[in-house]
Amino acid sequence: MPQYDYVVIGGGTAGSVIASRLTENPDVTVAVIEGGPSDIDRDDVLTLRRWMGLLGGDLDYDYPTTEQPRGNSHIRHSRAKVLGGCSSHNTLIAFKPLPSDWDEWAANGAEGWDAASMEPYFAKLRNNVVAVDEKDRNAIARDFVDAAQAALGVPRVEGFNKKPFKDGVGFFDLAYHPENNKRSSASVAYLHPHIEAGDRPNLTLMLETWAYKLELDGTRARGVHVRTKDGEELLVEAGREVLVCAGAVDTPRLLMHSGIGPRKDLEALGIEVVHDLPGVGENLLDHPESVIVWETNGPIPENSAMDSDAGLFVQRDPEFQGPDLMFHFYQIPFTDNPERLGYERPEHGVSMTPNIPKPKSRGRVYLTSKDPEVKPALDFRYFTDEDDYDGRTLVDGIKIAREIAKSEPLAHWLKREVCPGPEVTGDEELSEYARKVAHTVYHPAGTCRMGSSADELAVVSPDLTVRGLDGIRIADASVFPTMPAVNPMIGVLMVGEKCAELLTGSDVR
Repeated sequence: MPQYDYVVIGGGTAGSVIASRLTENPDVTVAVIEGGPSDIDRDDVLTLRRWMGLLGGDLDYDYPTTEQPRGNSHIRHSRAKVLGGCSSHNTLIAFKPLPSDWDEWAANGAEGWDAASMEPYFAKLRNNVVAVDEKDRNAIARDFVDAAQAALGVPRVEGFNKKPFKDGVGFFDLAYHPENNKRSSASVAYLHPHIEAGDRPNLTLMLETWAYKLELDGTRARGVHVRTKDGEELLVEAGREVLVCAGAVDTPRLLMHSGIGPRKDLEALGIEVVHDLPGVGENLLDHPESVIVWETNGPIPENSAMDSDAGLFVQRDPEFQGPDLMFHFYQIPFTDNPERLGYERPEHGVSMTPNIPKPKSRGRVYLTSKDPEVKPALDFRYFTDEDDYDGRTLVDGIKIAREIAKSEPLAHWLKREVCPGPEVTGDEELSEYARKVAHTVYHPAGTCRMGSSADELAVVSPDLTVRGLDGIRIADASVFPTMPAVNPMIGVLMVGEKCAELLTGSDVR
């Protein structure tokens, strides 16, 4: 059986970082197990503006959602099946988590993950994080920024990563190369230079290889059972550590199929319990958002980085830490979910998507079969928080979006509100619409949360080791104790950088 010092399961956002950093030491061998193919020479992947064409395709694990009594039961959760993971699949909106996000983690038992401790990792990132280029600043998006500022009095932000903010409107920072609209994903920034130069013989990429069960020797992780694209089954052994970076869905899935998780649930499926860890799969987080769509007076200019280049943050509650409402501004009519309710997509249109930065609802990922090939169930329990904070946030968002739409210089672009439609005005009607057409921004997190030893549902300790086991750590969005208020990709990259430092700092033979 092949053996390496470290086995990284998942060549995605954090896994790419860790593999690259560990192999800076030529004496350390690393294998990366990635279920998808390489992204090298894949224009459909590397061209940022083609991101929507990847959803539901052959590079998407495409997980369904369980029945959501107060939400949308038809949401498909894209998880990328390609080198670079979701950073090869998403819009590459690049926000450094706010200081209040990190400090909230520390307050929840993630000692050493406070804002002051995490700040240096942002500077270490290799990704090309830049503001949306002037040539990509669509005229209607520019006018959205001006209209939001006029309607709400929020500051215009040029560079959301320059300093912490509680509100503001502007063009995003993206991890991309503006000159050719190519991604600066985790794989592009951390792995491509070494693959192309051939200067890392100590790095082995096992592509189109599926990890389905961890191998444990007592409480120590020895490696992982995989199936190659040719159907060969191997045990890939780790001399030092196994690093699970498979994401907030597939990391708990792999643990549970390996007998690590809630005893009662595993026994009910006939899975032998190796380590009873009740928090595996719990605390499923997301950034749900709804949508309000307008038809425009004719076509929109063609230039854009990725059709959702500008956004807005609002702080409704001055006692809140940071923003409590967010919008993406789409230069397309985003009607996939409203069409299910009978709305028709206009030929030309734009959308605003009210988003809940700090949702209170919590869900879970769980298995429905002992067969590792059966997809797990994703129950986000959208809009089930006790005081309906999440639902009310979306209602406020639709009302604020309408105020912006009435303001110049955006108003003259807009012909009519398509959905929910100007006749829908009552809070209950707006809430029902907003929840039924709600969608995901593909930010699942929290399912192997980090916490203190006193937290019974914490899966990993602040050094990312799995509680009660040896030789295994988790580094991906599943370790998030709480959801950052902003898009989480940069946070995942920073988790990867910190994990690599934890490993190299304790790398004693």
